[in-house]
Amino acid sequence: MFDLRGKVALVTGAGSGIGAAIARAFATQGATVYIGDRDAAAARTVVEEIRATGGVAVVCTLDVANADSCRAAADAIFATHPQGLDVLVNNAGIGHVGTILQTEEADMDRLYAVNVKGVFFLSKIFLPKMMERRSGSIINLASIGGIVGVKDRLAYCTTKFAVVGITKTMALDHAESQVRINCICPGRVETPFVQARIKEYPDPAKAYKEMSATQALGRMGSPEEIAAAAVYLASDESAFVTGSALIIDGGLSAGK
Repeated sequence: MFDLRGKVALVTGAGSGIGAAIARAFATQGATVYIGDRDAAAARTVVEEIRATGGVAVVCTLDVANADSCRAAADAIFATHPQGLDVLVNNAGIGHVGTILQTEEADMDRLYAVNVKGVFFLSKIFLPKMMERRSGSIINLASIGGIVGVKDRLAYCTTKFAVVGITKTMALDHAESQVRINCICPGRVETPFVQARIKEYPDPAKAYKEMSATQALGRMGSPEEIAAAAVYLASDESAFVTGSALIIDGGLSAGK
């Protein structure tokens, strides 16, 4: 099950964390994976890890917040794969801690540029060829913060609610083409991204303990647990799944 052999995928923000885990999982299942990241050195490290285990991976340096950078990356992919992508994972994202009173316009603009416009730019570029082939899967990484409000995350939640909305609207708009668009909404996951947010608190150790406790299972998730869901959504086994916001949060949103 979940055989990705023959599929070509681009994963953004794949130099670390959830993106790297998704890229490794895709390669393990046989996909050719483009490792998209603004940090070329981080992307190369993931490529080398994948190649060392027999997988196929290619560095794809891009800034998802820049339309020209996205187009240049796409042109490089199209040069080798003129049929385009089978799977696009819009994973790149950034965060911010603060209420509306602690959030500046620059903070909001910075998060919107990466978390929302990045999804917009790349989906707009790669979707047409998927529609022509009547096949493809776009997977957006939203957050549990796109399903329920999270204290002190005004800018972040705003952008992640937008990602859920983009996902559902695109899924409806393009269902007839058989291209599927879904998003994954993780709870707290142990990644460099989350560790950076924790360090913004006055007492990081206390913040880590409290964040872990918000999940009903009493712990944070692992990047590999999120990657497993991405493999499913990328595979033909999920052919009847579109417009879904798949919650993987250890029970955080169940009412605890």
